[in-house]
Amino acid sequence: MTLVPAYPTAPDHGKNPGEDNAYSPLGERRAYAAPYESVTFGLVTRAGRELTVTLAAQPVFDLDRSTPVSRRIRRIVRHRGGESALAALGRRTLEPVDLKRIDLQTLNHGLDLLHLGPGDIGVLPAFWRTVASSRGRFALLCTELQQSSAPGNLMVEVMGGLEQAPPEAIDESISHFETESMGVSLHIAPDAGLVRRLTGVRARCLAIDFAGVAHDGPLEWRAAQDLITAARQTCDQVMLLNLRPDRGLAARAAGATHAVFAGMETITV
Repeated sequence: MTLVPAYPTAPDHGKNPGEDNAYSPLGERRAYAAPYESVTFGLVTRAGRELTVTLAAQPVFDLDRSTPVSRRIRRIVRHRGGESALAALGRRTLEPVDLKRIDLQTLNHGLDLLHLGPGDIGVLPAFWRTVASSRGRFALLCTELQQSSAPGNLMVEVMGGLEQAPPEAIDESISHFETESMGVSLHIAPDAGLVRRLTGVRARCLAIDFAGVAHDGPLEWRAAQDLITAARQTCDQVMLLNLRPDRGLAARAAGATHAVFAGMETITV
């Protein structure tokens, strides 16, 4: 499975790239960072902490064609009460049972946001601790099977804690998601050494968040380029998240195959 749909992309039909629709077919060109749709839901943890989870569908661009070909669900988990609530809780991490509940709700709501048609591919996030647990995997797979009548294909973007996990454990866990209609992308830290340790792990794609990677000037780009090259040597598909739109061609030359672009709005102070 690749992040490219099975059908050719549709023409623009003179559409304004920045036009805001609740839902647009994948082949229509849109503003680089324009989300398609979003949803927010609440959740109370086992310890009684109130969370809000926001999911937003983003266009995934094929860098060879500079065209959106897939959709990715971006997930933001917040504590109600903001920073003061986090300070009072001592910034404790969520328990595995809470992470699994967030993942299951993400799967349910995210599939609705993706609007997958025949041949489409959507990308949904899941925590490593859910995927690493046999009960977590079972719950995710059962929920996905209940949605199996929906068209399209799904790629699970595993994130959080992969840097500490043994590569063989990652490979074994993600193998359960490898089917004709499912695959796995690994969301990894932007570190070439951590990328190379995943050599041999059978993931379909590596996702790297460039929000924390300096890639503006020529010197900064040289280090970013080395990171992309290492990722491509490790996996056939490399998706860059929050990439500057003006770095798309350079990222493609370095070996990246897909990108979710960052917004480039002018900030006024």
